[in-house]
Amino acid sequence: MNPNDKHSKLVKIYCYVCEKFEEGLWFECERFSNNKEPKLSDEEILAIYLYVMYYQEYFKIKQIHRFAMDYLLDWFPNLGTYQAFNNRLNRLSGVLDKLSGAIIKEFHPQDCSKSQSLLDSMPIITCSGKRAGKVAREITDKGYCSTKSMYYYGMKLHALGFRRQGKMPYPEEIMFTPASVNDLSLFKEQWSTMENRIFIGDKIYNNKEFFEGIEDHYNSHMLTPVKGVKGMPQSLKNFDRAANDLYSRAVSKVRQPIESLFNWLIEKSDIQDAHRARSTKGLTVHAYGRLAAAFITLIF
Repeated sequence: MNPNDKHSKLVKIYCYVCEKFEEGLWFECERFSNNKEPKLSDEEILAIYLYVMYYQEYFKIKQIHRFAMDYLLDWFPNLGTYQAFNNRLNRLSGVLDKLSGAIIKEFHPQDCSKSQSLLDSMPIITCSGKRAGKVAREITDKGYCSTKSMYYYGMKLHALGFRRQGKMPYPEEIMFTPASVNDLSLFKEQWSTMENRIFIGDKIYNNKEFFEGIEDHYNSHMLTPVKGVKGMPQSLKNFDRAANDLYSRAVSKVRQPIESLFNWLIEKSDIQDAHRARSTKGLTVHAYGRLAAAFITLIF
């Protein structure tokens, strides 16, 4: 990439962050001390963080700071030490939450289906299940990932995405919960009252009685692969097998793109690996910061 092009994108990221601060983000990090106007502004901190993470694909805070010291010091002469940079970034955990949400909502593609939504979740891992998780216990606990067949400590990213024909779904809403939170329980609490919607999920959302009520009250439907019934005679399973397999493959094919969305997030931000987080604020910065870094591409 041409250096001038890189610099123009750094400026554009910085201007976008400043614009969001003027719209109200500054409320999330307002200071009431004598040091309420530091030499290195919060906007500059976030611009450095997002720019280096996306364009250089450096995901460790120490790597981001080192790159800024080596190549961006002319732009940010008051950068300071790594410890100060890290502490300042942790103070902006609430800002990153709002900023990532703003980026996702603002650059909403026009080809999103408003009537069909894909559902799934993926783990944000702070340590393996073989160890006792000690980081950010307020927002983490132990969970099981069936895709990876592993227990882990950490959080879970839940995504509700608009379906896009032939493309990755676009997030309508993304939520983080402790790892033990069941996908269906989260759906019941957050998304079950959406009207005139076809939801497409995996077998964990299979609850016929509940979704019959959703259909009656909100005219919404849940499509999932067929889940086997415990105790059903083998003869009955064989009788329905062909139709059930065909239906399950069709649902799985429609649902598969949301897994591509997760793979894209991991590739762009390494969001799944959170074992370097050492505090609740640090884990929050990891989750929402990397989400913002992945979707910052939409600005361009």
